[in-house]
Amino acid sequence: MQAVVDPPWDGDAWRTLARQAWCAGLAPEHLVWDGDPQAMLVAGPSLQALPATRPPPRVDADFPALVSTVACHTDPQRFALLYRLLWRMASGEPRLLERASDPDVQRVRMLEKAVRRDSHKMKAFVRFREVPGQDDHYIAWFEPAHRILDRVAPFFARRFAGMHWAILTPYRSVAWVGEALVYGPGATRGDAPSDDAQEALWRTYYAHIFNPARLNPTMMRSEMPQKYWKGLPEVALLPTLLREAGPRVQAMAERAPELPRRRIPLPAPEPASTVQGLDALREAAAACRGCPLWEPATRTVFGEGPHDARVVVVGEQPGDEEDLSGRPFVGPAGRLLDRALAELGIARERLWLTNAVKHFRFEPRGKRRLHRNPEVSHVRACRPWLQQELAALQPEVVVCLGATAAQAVFGGGFRLMEGRGRWHALEGARGLATVHPAWVLRQGDAASRDLAYAGFVDDLRLLVDHVG
Repeated sequence: MQAVVDPPWDGDAWRTLARQAWCAGLAPEHLVWDGDPQAMLVAGPSLQALPATRPPPRVDADFPALVSTVACHTDPQRFALLYRLLWRMASGEPRLLERASDPDVQRVRMLEKAVRRDSHKMKAFVRFREVPGQDDHYIAWFEPAHRILDRVAPFFARRFAGMHWAILTPYRSVAWVGEALVYGPGATRGDAPSDDAQEALWRTYYAHIFNPARLNPTMMRSEMPQKYWKGLPEVALLPTLLREAGPRVQAMAERAPELPRRRIPLPAPEPASTVQGLDALREAAAACRGCPLWEPATRTVFGEGPHDARVVVVGEQPGDEEDLSGRPFVGPAGRLLDRALAELGIARERLWLTNAVKHFRFEPRGKRRLHRNPEVSHVRACRPWLQQELAALQPEVVVCLGATAAQAVFGGGFRLMEGRGRWHALEGARGLATVHPAWVLRQGDAASRDLAYAGFVDDLRLLVDHVG
């Protein structure tokens, strides 16, 4: 019996057919997959017409991902190999894929490695060229060894989401139209532009970053096989760069040693005490280097709101979303604060929102940035900016969210849980302290969070008479 996978690189389509064959009890030797030279000699009923005689197969957990990769290979025996592995796993050979010495496993791993390597090469060697007469439209020509376009196209969609582009290959094409990937038939090299104005700049850049001291032609040809060279504009420079590498390395060795160049620091910002007006204060704070937090942070997160605000809300420090957007209280804690204000009928737009510390302190954890509490030195370094904000606004009420904010406003001896939810005297204003909304979110279970949130709202209820 013959099984036809359509399209022939679709792992999901293969899985559907393989499941039907297994459920019908069709052994590997009785099934010929499309692409196999024997397929032209086989005819018979379709798999869909066969009755199911047993439940779906159970396979190793990483087998579906392996199928999706190997299906892209051009080996005509790939589907037969995959079905043989499926049959063996489902017939009583669990953890088969862990047997590195098994011939079937060795073969499928070789196919998987070839597809992954080809995918890597496509990501590295695709070169987009601008379409003449169309701004921000680009086309690239690439000749993959395997049918990997559907597999790799989402990478380019994420990488170049802001422009319109297409990638042409001999068997298939794909275009990004700004919202979705659109696939089409194959093309020829002549359908793609041969050059554009950007390539001269790219060649100049490549020549300047080429390091002759690290030249290894054998390794270079291994990592950048010559079959890809015709699509790379920098290849025209390689003969000259290779020829000049020896003299350039000798000149580098003979050059007199130089002291290392150190980064030139930005000029110190104007002291906060001398800045007048909130707009000028915001601009000056953007250049603050008073503590080390400025260096890993994306930007200074200054306060925002109306310049005649009667109520100022002071948080502890920006979070991840605030650091990226440059606005205070826009992350999860900010959304919880918005919810509480809405329940009390208080418009966020009538408040000035700021933080005691203006930079995000975090700890990298993989791709995430985890919040870390600011230290006393960070609060002390930022205190002049907060003091100038309050001096410029002259509010009636200052609300402190969290212990760090409360101690920045009321002093280091303030105890938040003892003093929360009641008025405190400040020079020219009244002060109110409560927990930070992030503290509410950190409570362990739903019941604890609901109780903490109710207390948070009750504390803020004192503001109702002060916000018109």
